[in-house]
Amino acid sequence: MSLYSTIRQLPKAFSSLLPTALIASNTVLGGSPPSCPNPQLSCQNTTAVADTCCFNAPGGQLLQTQFWDSNPPTGPSDHWTVHGLWPDHCDGTFDQYCDPNRQYTNISSIISAASQTELLDYMNTYWKDYQGNDESFWEHEWGKHGTCISTLEPGCYTDYVPQEEVVDYFQKSVDLFKTLDSYSFLSAAGIVPSTTKTYTSAEILAALAKPRGVQVAIQCSSSALDEIWYFFNVKGSVQTGTFVPTDPDGSKSDCPATGVKYLPKGSSGTPPSTTLSTATTAPPSPTPGNPFSGKGTLPVTTGGTVDGCIISGGTWYTTGSCATFTATASGSGFTLTSSKGKCAVANNVLTCSSSVTAPTIFSTADGKLVYNGSSSFYTNSVPKGSTQASVSVIQQATSLTIGWKAS
Repeated sequence: MSLYSTIRQLPKAFSSLLPTALIASNTVLGGSPPSCPNPQLSCQNTTAVADTCCFNAPGGQLLQTQFWDSNPPTGPSDHWTVHGLWPDHCDGTFDQYCDPNRQYTNISSIISAASQTELLDYMNTYWKDYQGNDESFWEHEWGKHGTCISTLEPGCYTDYVPQEEVVDYFQKSVDLFKTLDSYSFLSAAGIVPSTTKTYTSAEILAALAKPRGVQVAIQCSSSALDEIWYFFNVKGSVQTGTFVPTDPDGSKSDCPATGVKYLPKGSSGTPPSTTLSTATTAPPSPTPGNPFSGKGTLPVTTGGTVDGCIISGGTWYTTGSCATFTATASGSGFTLTSSKGKCAVANNVLTCSSSVTAPTIFSTADGKLVYNGSSSFYTNSVPKGSTQASVSVIQQATSLTIGWKAS
């Protein structure tokens, strides 16, 4: 058996040992985390817990998130890939970029310096960026999410060695991922990648809940399944504590009820209306320009359906005419300008105004607007009638994506 084959079997081996069990590990790479003799389970406390080295707070619910990138294909054809490990506030909200002094830009070097070549080899296979920028992707996940895990604070370690918490973050992310073989969970229920079949969200959610006994959240792009979020509360530290599978607390699935595509890696076409079970094909989304260029509008998709667009001030509007934006190449991405002025993400909210002096440089993935590596934007609820909704990059109740329709 080849080394590659051996590595490929690890997730299935771990999964068979721990299908619904509590997940614990006392293996810590490079440091001495705190001793937690009487740990509490996160998200279950009624009063504040002072020792945040043994109790994850405020980010007490940990999400192990996974990608399915079909076009361009990313990772093995019969396996999902790692997105990250995210600390949520037990209600779906979260902090991000919590320590500007630990926004490291040399993740692979840090892991190599700790002599964890096996971890790095695994990441090079299963923790992939769809554009091939793995290092930037790892830096983003650590800087945005890893720095917000309280038990990974440098002060929590005895005889702290700089950056050892980075290795612990990636090791724990990989350890959890190995217990969550999403491809096998789905195929066991007859849900396999196809260009002709579609599925219902209920079928997918049931298949993913069965091995663990709790629900997950799923995410779609243009009605195609592309993300799974698994949720855990943690008893003790992230480094050595016990991860307890739990239901989502605040985070929502955004796939349509029916017509969910699960495309094989390497395919990009829209499947015909042939269905599995009672599923139907959702209305197609508009084909956006890639990259954004010239003049166009910004249609909004939520729940697999196009519903309104971004108007000139940067807000979401579901009635009336769409605003025209100009996309101008800038560096490796582009800027957007409306009749109101240049557009930027300011205070975590999309804004277009004459007061914007430093426009945000956006990028694109699969025809969707991307900010800081993510194509997901959020708002509290879908606007109705003359109501406009602010569009945020902070996770809220309603998830949406923004496309491009050339004028």
